[in-house]
Amino acid sequence: MKKRFIYNGVILLILSIVIISSLTFASDRDRIKMQGIVMEVDLKKNMIVVNERMFAWDPNTIFYNEKGSPLTVDKLRAKTWVYIEGMRDNVKKRLVAEKIYMLPKYIDEKEKHLYPFME
Repeated sequence: MKKRFIYNGVILLILSIVIISSLTFASDRDRIKMQGIVMEVDLKKNMIVVNERMFAWDPNTIFYNEKGSPLTVDKLRAKTWVYIEGMRDNVKKRLVAEKIYMLPKYIDEKEKHLYPFME
């Protein structure tokens, strides 16, 4: 009787771990973090094209410089480097930027430690 109880408890524990970890991985799949060059900016439609991917921004989107200080959206220009953190909006089938960091240049792996927002 005790062996069966312990066996059922172990199975329940393993199933719980698998279910919780799968939910965690599913939520990470919708997050986007990328660095790229701005190809196009449309201030009227609140759209930006980075590395041939179109991102929208909303009133909750925050724009930063490379030091993490807030900026206004009018500083955003084509042919500048940016780092974008955003989410995939499956309802409207688009990418929504949550944070946009304007960078001085391309940041390679050796320099990422200088920019705390980059992982």
